[in-house]
Amino acid sequence: MLSQQELSDRFEIQDLVFHYSHLIDGKVFDALREDVFTADAHIDYSAMGGSVGDVEETIAFLKASVTSAMFPNTQHLNANIQVDLHGDEAAGRVMCFNPMEMRLGAESTQTFFLGLWYVDTYRRTEDGWRIASRAEEKSWVFNLPDFMKI
Repeated sequence: MLSQQELSDRFEIQDLVFHYSHLIDGKVFDALREDVFTADAHIDYSAMGGSVGDVEETIAFLKASVTSAMFPNTQHLNANIQVDLHGDEAAGRVMCFNPMEMRLGAESTQTFFLGLWYVDTYRRTEDGWRIASRAEEKSWVFNLPDFMKI
């Protein structure tokens, strides 16, 4: 049976995961620095063709690549959140279904879909739970534009 603290920790981590997706889809990337990641976080988006690095490198990558001009609409839908608590640290695995609309010129767009998992570590800080590391693990892609390779 889980203690009240463990239940609270799980809900806080779940909220953190959902908040990350909300910020990404709202393209509020600077908030990731204070609201989501630890200062020393390592983020690996390479499985889906993205960057690998620290928080600042990740924010720079997101600002350069997931712009409203290129991707007017995105959704990161999270499910099957698994959390393994160890005091002030935790490990997690989160399923993500990610439809993205991409501009293909002035008049057309194409919507494609990504299926992936986030493999995370979390750390309790004085400001609450934060993601200390996140790595994407590819599952599948559908309807990807021909010029993109993942």
